[in-house]
Amino acid sequence: MKPIRKRSSIYQDVDCSFTVMLLGDSCTGKTCLLVRYKDGAFLNNNFISTVGIDYRNKVIDLDDKKVKLQIWDTAGQERFRSVTAAYYRDADALLLVYDIGNRTSFENIRSWLAQIKEYGKESVKVTLVANKCDLGSSRKVKSEEGRSLAKAYGIPYIETSAKTGHNVDKSFTDIARRLLAAQLGTQYEGSAVVDLATDEPETKCCYYY
Repeated sequence: MKPIRKRSSIYQDVDCSFTVMLLGDSCTGKTCLLVRYKDGAFLNNNFISTVGIDYRNKVIDLDDKKVKLQIWDTAGQERFRSVTAAYYRDADALLLVYDIGNRTSFENIRSWLAQIKEYGKESVKVTLVANKCDLGSSRKVKSEEGRSLAKAYGIPYIETSAKTGHNVDKSFTDIARRLLAAQLGTQYEGSAVVDLATDEPETKCCYYY
């Protein structure tokens, strides 16, 4: 989390930089979330699963600060876990993703959280991301289950859809604000609450009570 001073690059005017990592089982939509956030596009299955580690940069404006997010996209397959774990110690924040249409990906969240505790920074910020909330009747994990798990670990919870873009920007912006507040030593007035879901979503498909 070191300030970036003037460099001969497109990031020369950045005030600070953070590393955000996307974690979770394979096929939970981590790459799609990253591409939606960075490029505003949906891959629609026209891609190959991430092998090892990939990353993209994005600069955003927060409270009169230019913040660079270096976002790491990780492979979820078991054979890449050792590679992924090696990067945990460098991550300032983690978006832990599961697929609401894949119950196994949700059941594996506790295992991912255990790895984060073992390898991650003590100060790392974690958000539980329930992705693919556009699935509607194909949902296999209820919202209250995700909320309950997040509450048990004291971390924020949000439902997203890389396909529609629902809450994608919000998930990254919120964690960036938490990181910035921590670095500046200020109180973050935003989502200190566990649930980041909006009261009035753009589409009802994303919320089941």
